[in-house]
Amino acid sequence: MEYFNIAPVASLIFVFTIVTSLYAFYDQSLYGKFMLHPFTVSRGRNVWTIITSGLIHKDWMHLFFNMFTFVAFAFTLERLLGSWQFGLLYFLSLILSDLPTIFRHRENFNYNSLGASGAISAVLFSFILFSPMTKLYIMFIPIGIPAVVFGFLYLIYCAYASRNSRDGINHDAHFFGALTGLIFTIIFVPGILQNFIAAIMNGR
Repeated sequence: MEYFNIAPVASLIFVFTIVTSLYAFYDQSLYGKFMLHPFTVSRGRNVWTIITSGLIHKDWMHLFFNMFTFVAFAFTLERLLGSWQFGLLYFLSLILSDLPTIFRHRENFNYNSLGASGAISAVLFSFILFSPMTKLYIMFIPIGIPAVVFGFLYLIYCAYASRNSRDGINHDAHFFGALTGLIFTIIFVPGILQNFIAAIMNGR
């Protein structure tokens, strides 16, 4: 209940995403209704799946990693941004992170995409602007990496993987979600760039 009081929008997104994802695990027909199908969307049909595809996940591991990252940053970010700004950031990034995917795969009938990774990336990169020197810990790496360094490496990796990887992960959504988070925060939080640079210069 405390989380609902301090970060109501993040709490609702968290609960709703888990519920819809779990429901999809046990009702496979939901995937056909909710998944993003660029071939169809590019022809003006099932446009709502740009949003609904972010409410379901492929499997337990996919859901766990996205929600783990969400919990790590979203509740703090909502307090920093404000509730309506956080909600707008999240849903706007769901849309904008998928547009390049729709364009890229508009002629590929067999391509589908799902998961909240684009919006999660937006949350993470918005947080990085507020606290660039926060140490982030990656699995199997025992030392913390400053958030700004992690973000830089993450963008390089996503750009590379988008062109070269065949792992079935929508790296475009990760990359453009991250950019959406950065641009949104710069627009809606006056002075954030100055604070970002000052935090790096001061090492805090």
